[in-house]
Amino acid sequence: FCTLLCFYTSSKKHLLKTTPSPKMGKKSKSKVDNFNSKISLVMKSGKYCLGFNQAMGSLRGGRAKVIVVANNCHPVRKAELEYYCMLSKTPIHHYNGSNLDLGTACGKHFRTTCLSVTDAGDSDIAK
Repeated sequence: FCTLLCFYTSSKKHLLKTTPSPKMGKKSKSKVDNFNSKISLVMKSGKYCLGFNQAMGSLRGGRAKVIVVANNCHPVRKAELEYYCMLSKTPIHHYNGSNLDLGTACGKHFRTTCLSVTDAGDSDIAK
């Protein structure tokens, strides 16, 4: 049995060698990283409001260009934001992260449920 096992492993050694694929050097950005970079560009060059009450105020005043909502936003608040966005024809983006992730993407050390972009600046977040 031992000789068979040794023969089996030695015959399989040539199959274990793999050549690296040419795509290993390239890394594509994920959608979250791309959106995080758009948010950071808005924070540097644009105007924004953080928080649910500020977002609702900018929606009511017609100043909001886009609304970003964290995925763990309270369902009633999320429904209210979606309703106001529908009335004002403002695009809404559901962020694929928690409110802590959204706050970190904004460059803040606190959680935020909503981000209202009033002026995109150099970013193309509203497109």
